[in-house]
Amino acid sequence: MDRPQLRRSVTAVTVTGALALAGAVATPATATPTALARTAPAAAGAAFLTPYLTELDLTGDRQVTNSDLDVVAAHLGATSGSAGWSQVAVADVDGDGTLTLADLVAVSQRMVYDDGPFELVEASVLDMQAAMNAGVTTSVALTQAYLDRIAAYDDALVDTAAGGRPLSSIIAVSDVALAAAAAADAERAAHGMTSPLLGVPVAVKDNYDTVDMPTTGGCGCWQDNRTTTDATMVAGLREAGAVVLAKAGLDEFAYGFVSEYSAGLPVGATVRIASPYATSRSAGGSSGGTGAAIAANLAGIGFGTDTGGSIRVPSSYNQLVGVRPTVGLASRDGIIPLALSQDTGGPMTRSVLDAAVALDAVVGVDEADPVTSTQAGQVPESYTASLDADALDGARIGYVPSMIGTNRTTVRLWAQTRAALEARGATLVEVSSSPAFEAVLAEPSGSTNEFRRDLAAYVERHLAPQVQARTIEDILAGGHYVTSRRSVYVQRAAVTDAQYEAWAGPEGSHTRALATGRTLVTQLLDDLDLDALAYPSGTPYGTHSTNMRLSPNSGLPAVTVPMGQATAEDATITGAGVNLELVGRAFDEGTLLGLAYDFEQTTRARTSPALYGPLG
Repeated sequence: MDRPQLRRSVTAVTVTGALALAGAVATPATATPTALARTAPAAAGAAFLTPYLTELDLTGDRQVTNSDLDVVAAHLGATSGSAGWSQVAVADVDGDGTLTLADLVAVSQRMVYDDGPFELVEASVLDMQAAMNAGVTTSVALTQAYLDRIAAYDDALVDTAAGGRPLSSIIAVSDVALAAAAAADAERAAHGMTSPLLGVPVAVKDNYDTVDMPTTGGCGCWQDNRTTTDATMVAGLREAGAVVLAKAGLDEFAYGFVSEYSAGLPVGATVRIASPYATSRSAGGSSGGTGAAIAANLAGIGFGTDTGGSIRVPSSYNQLVGVRPTVGLASRDGIIPLALSQDTGGPMTRSVLDAAVALDAVVGVDEADPVTSTQAGQVPESYTASLDADALDGARIGYVPSMIGTNRTTVRLWAQTRAALEARGATLVEVSSSPAFEAVLAEPSGSTNEFRRDLAAYVERHLAPQVQARTIEDILAGGHYVTSRRSVYVQRAAVTDAQYEAWAGPEGSHTRALATGRTLVTQLLDDLDLDALAYPSGTPYGTHSTNMRLSPNSGLPAVTVPMGQATAEDATITGAGVNLELVGRAFDEGTLLGLAYDFEQTTRARTSPALYGPLG
């Protein structure tokens, strides 16, 4: 079904709540509501509130609503020299001549809801913040609502079609999430919206360390692993006020794209994560649990990891925005590794704006992950500043014809996408492939040769002492893993230190290949004056050739965004999504997010899974 128009306003705002937002008082969001008239907010008897409730009105309805928020969001990054600045300049609250996230926050804090209940399904981070700021809902209520959806949907068989199965996307939920949500509500009452993520429930892939839930890597062998610290990225989310709600399932130890795991199950038992659009199909992997959970609205935003496609594959399968950051933008400390030469963590969300907000919370230099030192001086204050609705106008985007493939759905959607990009003012530049470019795409994942060594380093620093399975050999001996992967475990256990050094050492073939990949792709972008390279992320519930290898084999960032769905005429599963992927220069995530944002706003290609609508 098409993405529904959200009912994004509610019946009333409390007078005391409005005063609290104005800084006059701090009032719990549960105060008795008093309706304020749509056309005259001050009619409730508080005339002095009129300037507060109307001074950021951009739409002429004499109050600040989601319509005004949408105007500001669409013009993030606009400056005093931009066309139409006179119409949006009032929203430049800090007076710096640019519409920034700080201005967006200021507008959101003045929100008035006026005509309907808040709807959780498909709610964005801004929808949630506006509702919480208006006293219409609370973080506790949001968190409980997501917990209720997990309880009702994740283990239930709601798809009666042949082969339908439960989502099985969540491995664990936090027993302190509601307490964290209550703390976020108290923070808001005392200080207002201190962060765009304040009180927003988040699900993270179960290879991120979390002090309040086990970290299993999807393996039954590690289901007792209670770490004493959070992964650095999780710590960043908590510092931003997010509520870490749940651990999402994954392909065991992030090995592949099927998302089959054994954690929480008896020895010998496994489960496969399903796509909420057609539960007979895989959610992709390895971050399949995050993909399924966010698409089915079991959490506000999600995080996965990507070594060779593990954010982008499930994002495409589940019609999400996924960001594979530059290696070095976000710390991997406290994340169970697969291959550190290519591993990186990033957001998986229902919108580009949510992805930008989420990315802001997790970037930074971390001494525990030395590669993050390469980001110094290259990270903007906020990625939301790049979300320009006119970003495609004048952009130059390259494409390699062989990366389009021959799949009927993908070819049709690519043609539509190209037309949409060009209609928005982008120039599409055909790029000839070459043996060197094909070699970049052909370089295999580092997981075979790196996993044993990188896992040992994680075990030494992070694995709880009570966990007995501390090596691959221990895992094999215990038998509590996805047994169909036995040959993969055996292969990775057999890699010697000498083999590793010859392959991944300072002069190793893999190290040289990754350096060559970065140089070649960057030079290609520079020589042709391109803002990005674009190609389909894959096919309906599938991948195309080696497309997914371009980003990890160059270390360069990628953003994937929905570009449409299969139809009956394609002779494949109707409604299956396919994404557009954009790759750019190192630490230029902002440009990619801006291009993706304009494309998203133009096409509105994401649909919501009909099987997992509102409860009740």
